[in-house]
Parts: sequence; structure tokens; C-alpha cells
Amino acid sequence: MSEQEETPGNGLRRELPEELPAEQPATPVEETAGPAAEPGLTGRQRLVEGLWPPRVTRAQLIVAVLLFGLGFGLAVQVASNSDSDSALRGARQEDLVRILDELDDRTQRLEDEKQGLEKQRDELENSSDQAEEARKQTVEKERQLGILAGTVAAQGPGIEMTIQDTKGTVESDMLLDAIQELRAAGAEAIQVNGVRVVAGTYLSESDKSVSVDGNKITAPFRFKVIGNPQDLEPALNIPGGVVQTLEKEQATVVVERSDEIVVDALRAAKQPDYARSSSR
Repeated sequence: MSEQEETPGNGLRRELPEELPAEQPATPVEETAGPAAEPGLTGRQRLVEGLWPPRVTRAQLIVAVLLFGLGFGLAVQVASNSDSDSALRGARQEDLVRILDELDDRTQRLEDEKQGLEKQRDELENSSDQAEEARKQTVEKERQLGILAGTVAAQGPGIEMTIQDTKGTVESDMLLDAIQELRAAGAEAIQVNGVRVVAGTYLSESDKSVSVDGNKITAPFRFKVIGNPQDLEPALNIPGGVVQTLEKEQATVVVERSDEIVVDALRAAKQPDYARSSSR
């Protein structure tokens, strides 16, 4: 038997690579001791560092401005409501009763107007001569619209209000408040110093004077108003109303009832440039 056959194990062992000794793990190098770590911050110190100096973005600035505007508007509204509430809270019992009566009168006027319209509808539906009835209602409606538009004269019961302004403190917005209050109380025709007041009337100030639709007027301001005197006069004298506001400005206000008020200042009928009737 050959040498290789006798020792096959030794030949196999010679063909394999020699085993390498396992590498020893490197000894970790000790880190150089650095400076001592800073002591931990308290929660309050971290909060201060996070808030200051402030870091404001553009979006945050816009939101802040919007919130400021909203808060200011709410404050003004609350202050206005507080003034109105305080005026009513300090009113006498008879003044409060008068205010309630005025509200009841306004409600009644609206109810009467509703009933009048329903009556016209029923008359048109039940009249044997519907064409003649429609013509009568058209003529009456034209007269009413002419009074509202100021193109025809009007007369009837109402009040006269005279405002003496010796201090020159009465401004256009005060006169406008008086007109609005009279309208709310049911005024059907109003004339101020010879100028007819209509739906589109505007008041302005120029050269320390008041203008109504471009017509300059001076004190004393005389209002001629047609309507129910029992509604018009209390509306001007409510607590915090027109009369009290003018008196605070050292103006003198005199309101007189009358059974016959004539409003004869007229406005020229204006032909619309573009609007046309849609009726066929």
C-alpha cells in the first residue's frame, strides 16, 4: 500500500488552509476626558429660553392683526350696546311705557298695511268689473307713490319740529338721525327747510353748513312731517333719542302737533335711463 493510501487523513489535512489564530479584540481607547457637562436647566429656564427672544413668522403676525381687529370691533359693539342699555336702565317708568307703546304702534301699522293689501286683493278677485277696480287701485297707488317720491304735494296731520342751533354744533348726521327716526315712526312725507325728503335723500356738510341733496340749509332747521302725531312726537322724545342728543349739543328743540301740515316742496320726476317696466 502506498504512502498516500496509508495516510489519507494527512493528505486531506494538507489540502485545507491553515487555521488562522483568532484576532484579539482591540483594547478600547479611553476617551479623553472633556470639560464637565453643564448642569441641567430647570423647566422654567427652558420655558424662558423657548419664549425669548420671540420668533414671529409672517403668518402669525397676520393672525395677530386679524384677532386684534376682531377684538376691537367686538369691544366697540359691546360699548354701543352698553350705552343703549344704560340709557334704558336709567329711564323713568313712564318713558319705558311710552317706548313699549311706540313699538306696539309700529306693529299695528304693519298689521294694518297687511290687511289693506289683502283687502285690495279680495276686491280684485270678487269685483264684477275687475278692469274698473284695477284702474281705481292704480290711480290710488300712483298718488301714494307720488307722495313718497315727492312729485306731488301732501297734507294731513303731523308735527312741526324746529331746531335752534346758536352754537353751531348741530351736524348733518344728527339731522339724518332725526329723519330716520321719523321714518321709523311712520312719517309719510317730510320737508326740511323747503327741501323735500325722499328715499334717496342724502345729507352732507360743506363750509360749516348742512346740505340736503346738494341744497344748503341753515339754522333754524324746520321739519314739516305728515303722519300720526301720537307716534311721531314720542319717537323723538324717547330716552337717548333725537331730542336728548340735540339738547346735549346745546341746541333747542321744539316739537308741536298739528292737525293740518302742508308739505308742498316738490321733486322733479326723474326718468330712468335703463330701467323699464317688466309688466306686459
